[in-house]
Amino acid sequence: MTEKNIRRTSQPQRKKPEGKFTKTSGRLEAPEMELFGIKKAVSIQKIAPPKGSPNAKVRVIPLGGLEEVGRNMMYLEYSDPGSPFNGDIIIIDMGLQFPEENMPGIDLIIPNIKSLINKKHKIKGVIITHAHYDHMGAIPYLMPELKPTIPMFGTDLTLALIAKRQEEYQSPRIHLNFNEINNDTKLDLGAFHLEFFGVSHNIPGAVGVVVHSPVGTILHTGDFKIDQKSKISGTTEMDKLKAFGEKGVLLLMSDSTNAREPGHQYSEVEIQMEMDTIIKNAPGRLIIGTFASLLGRLNEIFQLAEKYDKRVVVDGRSMKSNIEIARRLGYMRINQALMIDISEIKKYPSQKIIILATGAQGEENAVLMRIVTRRHKILHIEPGDTVVFSSSVIPGNERSVQYLTDKLYRDGAEVINYKMLDIHAGGHAKQEDLKNLIRTVKPKFLMPIEGNHSFLRIHSKIAQAAGMTKDKIIISDNGRVVEVSKGKVEMTKEYVPANYIMVDGLGVGDVQEVVLRDRQALAEDGIFVIIAVVDSQSGKVRGSPDIISRGFVYLRESKELLFQTRQIIKRIIEDSTNNMHPVNWDWVKTSLRDKVGQFLFTKTERRPMVLPVVIEV
Repeated sequence: MTEKNIRRTSQPQRKKPEGKFTKTSGRLEAPEMELFGIKKAVSIQKIAPPKGSPNAKVRVIPLGGLEEVGRNMMYLEYSDPGSPFNGDIIIIDMGLQFPEENMPGIDLIIPNIKSLINKKHKIKGVIITHAHYDHMGAIPYLMPELKPTIPMFGTDLTLALIAKRQEEYQSPRIHLNFNEINNDTKLDLGAFHLEFFGVSHNIPGAVGVVVHSPVGTILHTGDFKIDQKSKISGTTEMDKLKAFGEKGVLLLMSDSTNAREPGHQYSEVEIQMEMDTIIKNAPGRLIIGTFASLLGRLNEIFQLAEKYDKRVVVDGRSMKSNIEIARRLGYMRINQALMIDISEIKKYPSQKIIILATGAQGEENAVLMRIVTRRHKILHIEPGDTVVFSSSVIPGNERSVQYLTDKLYRDGAEVINYKMLDIHAGGHAKQEDLKNLIRTVKPKFLMPIEGNHSFLRIHSKIAQAAGMTKDKIIISDNGRVVEVSKGKVEMTKEYVPANYIMVDGLGVGDVQEVVLRDRQALAEDGIFVIIAVVDSQSGKVRGSPDIISRGFVYLRESKELLFQTRQIIKRIIEDSTNNMHPVNWDWVKTSLRDKVGQFLFTKTERRPMVLPVVIEV
């Protein structure tokens, strides 16, 4: 599914309410959905989970997302020996996590699915709550290890973006079993009967999941916020959630990403008002950096561009692709006359140009960074430009974003970010919103999910302020099995593997902790290579040992240290080989590594990685 193919497929376009994600009734025509390989999920009429025995349990097993922001994935497993549904599994989300600063060379991190491999024949379905990488980015890596024919469920936009990612993925391509759902779909997946509810987030097509099981109802929010002023980013269906609560929710699993933040999340209406002022008054070109997945924000910008008769350039492959898919599926209304190619910028006054670019997090090869560092073929920062960062800074990216900001000011641009004006509304509920959800759903038990451990603890305090007692709140960890039985939820002492699986280039899981430690050591103190030629008969060193240093000392300015080191190397080798027949060369290398390392630390208080190479002649 190439962009070229998408554009050339004829499809009558629907008119959408301006600035809203709410789709008109009905489904897009079959040819349009077939373009993405998506079929309509078969919806059941009634929700009636099978009856379980008194010993029936649902095992809730998080494989990620409970000790970090990202890598969201969990599965629910029904346990009822003797039942035909015993062992049935559903999976919710398959997300990735981006590497931390202490993970040099790592591209991304995915969940460990070792505990699922021998049970993959019992997986009844995979539900993807929305199309953000931290919820769906691991699919190309994990589904080939499971079974590609397992039904995968998501809204049309979610599945279309997953399908696009699958086609771009350069591993052996597999065809996934896509099944489209909507907010009103009801599914029968073995022991589990599922319903869905729409949520407000910063990408359209996001849903939460209600799992009706033989032991009770489990509600998973996915990522959500409550925006009661606007439908720009979708609507969290509070009436539906209230109805679920009145029927009884045994366990609520709720988003904790913004649990540290007091108050209510900003409404997109407030953001739109700020963006209106900025777009109207920009004295020169307006460059807006944001995420390619913030389709609600992008939709707002297109509407405002039309309002003020400005031309829009979209630069960034992922942003172009996402906008085109959202437009074809009816989630964005774009006046095509406003969109111009990047080569046409000079044809218009600078104050009539808006440039939408990826790279607001300071990513090295993203559009915004290439513009700022003058590596972009066409665009460079000019005095009079206004650059808007319409997204918050992801923890770990502060240094890159600060560099970007400083360089923009040096080049004469004005910079506006979310700390100066309300130009970014996060996609996650803040403290008062979390209380509102708890009071609406009235769960018997709460399990905070999606956040670092401290976020989960803060969410627990929020729940207690909302009226829940501490003994009804489950704070779990990745890999720890939580058992849900009739009227009860408790943590067990059982764990499944949930360690990081690191992706480095084409390697998946072949970089372990020991490799990371070596990379960290190299980054901190460098490498010191010793090459010595030794007479195998006499054990004497021939000539002077060669030394290669990278990231430790500058050799030309360290002649005295190198002279002393060569003398020590000779002495260590000759002492180690004296009266040893046959010579244990492994022991000689170990002695070199330890003693030279200690000597270098004594002289420099640094510990480079010492790699001895002994050549026998």
